[in-house]
Amino acid sequence: MDFEFSPKTKDYLGRLGAFMDAHVYPNEQRYREELDRGGRWEEPPLIGELQQKARAQGLWNLFLPDSTQGAGLTNLEYAPLCEIMGRVGWSPEVFNCAAPDTGNMETLERYATPEQKQQWLEPLLEGRIRSAFAMTEPRVASSDATNIESSIVRDGDSYVLNGRKWWTSGAGSARCRLFIFMGKTDPRAPRHRQQSMILVPRETPGITILRNLPVFGYDDAPHGHMEIDFRDVRVPAANLLLGEGRGFEIAQGRLGPGRIHHAMRLIGVAERALEKMCRRVKARTAFGRPIAEQSVTLERIAESRIRIDQARLLVYKAAYLMDTLGNKAARAEIAMIKIAAADTACQVTDWAIQAHGAAGVCEDFELASAYAHARSIRLADGPDEVHRNQIGKLELEKHS
Repeated sequence: MDFEFSPKTKDYLGRLGAFMDAHVYPNEQRYREELDRGGRWEEPPLIGELQQKARAQGLWNLFLPDSTQGAGLTNLEYAPLCEIMGRVGWSPEVFNCAAPDTGNMETLERYATPEQKQQWLEPLLEGRIRSAFAMTEPRVASSDATNIESSIVRDGDSYVLNGRKWWTSGAGSARCRLFIFMGKTDPRAPRHRQQSMILVPRETPGITILRNLPVFGYDDAPHGHMEIDFRDVRVPAANLLLGEGRGFEIAQGRLGPGRIHHAMRLIGVAERALEKMCRRVKARTAFGRPIAEQSVTLERIAESRIRIDQARLLVYKAAYLMDTLGNKAARAEIAMIKIAAADTACQVTDWAIQAHGAAGVCEDFELASAYAHARSIRLADGPDEVHRNQIGKLELEKHS
């Protein structure tokens, strides 16, 4: 593969980097203040302001490869841009490139009917609404999606939904208007044909948000991760995606891009942690000499650079294979980078925390929250163990 960025990517990198320098990094403190002022569950006005600027500059919907709805970028072209956005946790929303909306928009782009796209995809692409993905359940091991117990039962021209979901990210947002709900339409069908997905408007009767689930104590406001009860929720039959029994197929199609987007952003998390570590150790002295001159510090900085560059190259390889051979052919590389990027971000951020001492575990340098996020990604979209099993099986197949 060619490691040279395309002219299109270079242009976007320049414009995106300039936007981050001018509007995002200088406003990190303002974002926190507005979030607290709004009781943490009101979206900071800053987001709306920056979204208007980003859209006016053509920095909008940069994902969605092979679609006229996006910026016309391939996965490989998008990767370095997603990395830059990952350097500030809330910045992807500024460019309408935030999870879980990106995965939901790709799902609608691939599998929705024209009517469903008009009702839901168009406002999502315009940034007027947000969405959530309701799959994981508290009563079963959701690392195996076939375990889900929620039901989707046909009743005339409607489907009736029942089930308890949790870790439904984004459901706390005041702009969340849509759930993509996964449940079983036929528990007697073959194992991977029991599940279906359906579009559920947020205001549908029977939906109760039970609580927000903090991540290592962080509420991830204003969007949060919610536990939700769906009780006798009735939606039109026309809201079903693709057809009964196609839910697992849709999930596999959705999670591939979602996983690599997480990995792309985590490279940005790790890069920023390394930058903070380097600045800190050059500015502090311990035991008569700068911390930067301590051998253990130099070793950690070197190891961080090695790990980040390795992970980035694996991201690029996975993205290249997705673009040239398709998501299925790249499934091993997608699984590998899902593990490697989160592990890299966790370790580099941990070393950065150590270099900052007590300041590293509070939020003065935003390293503790970065670590909490990176650690949670080792569970999100499939835990490490599931991906390692898949990688191992695919490797063994080469020698059968």
